[in-house]
Amino acid sequence: MDWDNTKNLFIEGENLEALKVLQKNYYGKVKVISIDPPYNTGSDSFIYPDKFSETKEEYLKRLSDKDEEGYMMKEGLFRPNKKENGQFHSNWLSMMLPRLFIARNLLRDDGVLFVSIDDNEAYTLKLLLDEIFGEENFVGNIIWNSTKSVTNTALLSVSHTHNLVYFKNLEHHKKNRFEFRLPDTPDGFENPDNDSRGPWKADPFQVEGERPNQLYEIKNPKTGQVYKPNPGCSWKNDFDKYKELLADNRIVFGTSGEAGPQRKRFWTEAQERGRVSKSLWTDVDTTANGTSYLEALVGKKVFTNPKPVDLIRRFIQLGTSNDGGIVLDFFGGSGTTAEAVLRQNLEDDKKRNFIFVTLPEPIDDSTQAGKNAKALKCETIAEVARIRIIKAIDKIKSDIKSKGDLFKTKDISQFDLGFKHLSCKESNFKIWRGDMVGSVDELVTQLRLFKKPQKDKSTDFDMVFELVIKNGLDLNSKIVETKIGNTVVYSINDNSLIIITKPINQSICKEIKKLNPKSVICLDSIFNNEDCVKTNIQLQFEDSGISFKTI
Repeated sequence: MDWDNTKNLFIEGENLEALKVLQKNYYGKVKVISIDPPYNTGSDSFIYPDKFSETKEEYLKRLSDKDEEGYMMKEGLFRPNKKENGQFHSNWLSMMLPRLFIARNLLRDDGVLFVSIDDNEAYTLKLLLDEIFGEENFVGNIIWNSTKSVTNTALLSVSHTHNLVYFKNLEHHKKNRFEFRLPDTPDGFENPDNDSRGPWKADPFQVEGERPNQLYEIKNPKTGQVYKPNPGCSWKNDFDKYKELLADNRIVFGTSGEAGPQRKRFWTEAQERGRVSKSLWTDVDTTANGTSYLEALVGKKVFTNPKPVDLIRRFIQLGTSNDGGIVLDFFGGSGTTAEAVLRQNLEDDKKRNFIFVTLPEPIDDSTQAGKNAKALKCETIAEVARIRIIKAIDKIKSDIKSKGDLFKTKDISQFDLGFKHLSCKESNFKIWRGDMVGSVDELVTQLRLFKKPQKDKSTDFDMVFELVIKNGLDLNSKIVETKIGNTVVYSINDNSLIIITKPINQSICKEIKKLNPKSVICLDSIFNNEDCVKTNIQLQFEDSGISFKTI
């Protein structure tokens, strides 16, 4: 949707493979990562290596995980991790380790990670995250009241989900503590004394901890009563600051003026600073809300217990309170994170973009949710998520057009309401197999194969897009097809890079130099084994200070 303008990415493929691709292009660029991995309940299915010494091809062959055309089959790709397995926890942690390691690399220095998990792996997961992110970067465990219902057949009805939170760099947030805040609400802000600065709320003027310069007596100007901090506490400010606040009408003594000191906090200031989040969330929608909302959105119940948009929006509020940024979810599932990004942008007018990675897992039509998904003509989980995001975008557009109170000043053109749909596929280029060269004849065979390095079914655009990725450029790089003479070339990011897939001559070379690119990449096959022509063109570009290479 809106390919040319959007910066949102919907990536269909195995998430470890996708993360490896993203690492080169998005190293240190992601603001928030929010993931909801398999909970390892004993019935989950996920990829894990059960023999670490074998090659990938051996592993797939042994498990018969490929069909006749070489595609992965569900029975092999998603293998249940049974509790009876002696490596039950180890298998799950081995699956998570490389993904979390790359996730840390992708985060900005001020980045934040949120991982939702249940009791089965919460404690082992924390040990793993401590190892990868550093124990010092652990922020806390947000306990979310995920269900209001009671399981009467259980010994203890579990009604919560863990949400482990880690910073990439705690030191950054110590210096910028107002960045990790939730937006404050106007509840409780009033203006009983008609203060010109607007509504305010009375906060305690006392804090825990004894600080010698903040231990003094305060006299109530109305009653004359003297107040001291409670044992083990201090006033919020030293005496000079207190006098300054009192003169500025920022100190009050209760609604009647006959109580102890309190400090005014104005709504305008609260909006700027936000509020500190508590670690217990009971005021967020539950999975039942998430299920009913998604059913209403797409018309059928297609997921069991999806996370509510409300929950992920709160993660996004916390992690991106100071600016926008990229939000990544590489266990994409039902598409909640993608919609949460779009919804939060609509609320606070910030510019965030999502990178959503989901596996094309075949629909399990033995469940009612699976049957419903099939009724929507979806064959994979990825297709369901895609439909959900499209429906969410349509609803947002409808909400804006309706011009309700929340959207009076909103303009659709302000918001990125599209996404690029990408898939992890095999390379468009042949891979040199040195392991298959054991004789002169085999070497000759390999060389003949590489007379044309691109595969037969590769399209020009697919090759260009792959070269953009391999050169470490943003997946949202601007790609423009430009015609020079009768030859089509591809301009990347306003001529920063030129990619050539068709034969060129000297005159075309001169025209390309006029575009003043930093780099030029050509397919080696366009020179038809004429090394002199290739060398001549290479020298012309390099003499003009333009990097030149072939593939």
